[in-house]
Amino acid sequence: MEITSDDIRVSGSSERAFAATGVAVCVAGAAAVWYFDPVNAGFFPQCPLYAMTGFACPGCGLTRGFHALLNGDVVTALDYNALIPLLTVFFGYIFLSMLMVAVRGKGIGLGVNKFSMVLIWATFATLLVFGVLRNIPAYPFTILFP
Repeated sequence: MEITSDDIRVSGSSERAFAATGVAVCVAGAAAVWYFDPVNAGFFPQCPLYAMTGFACPGCGLTRGFHALLNGDVVTALDYNALIPLLTVFFGYIFLSMLMVAVRGKGIGLGVNKFSMVLIWATFATLLVFGVLRNIPAYPFTILFP
């Protein structure tokens, strides 16, 4: 089973408005993460899994990591979450595609409009393995803990 853009249809003007709203929300969110330090600001949410169990989920450290990355500190960003490079490419692709839809009515068009079940399961498997490995209390896995 594959999910394609043909499965979900929205009118052209609505699609452009949704994309423009998505771009604005992404820019506002990135500006907030860039400006406010998640370590000191009290309004960024704490990971519920970490708060309840002490185990770090695959996303733990992403807000602090993106704050460091947006402020130019790549090494600290990688220290918070080793998946930052992969997620930066993924979010960058989504952002640019939304921007292109808002501006010209058509996405980037790299032929990546189909999400196969293999890709989805591979993503879940990667997140699961990373989540387990970063919680093993032995070196070198402790490096992955945020």
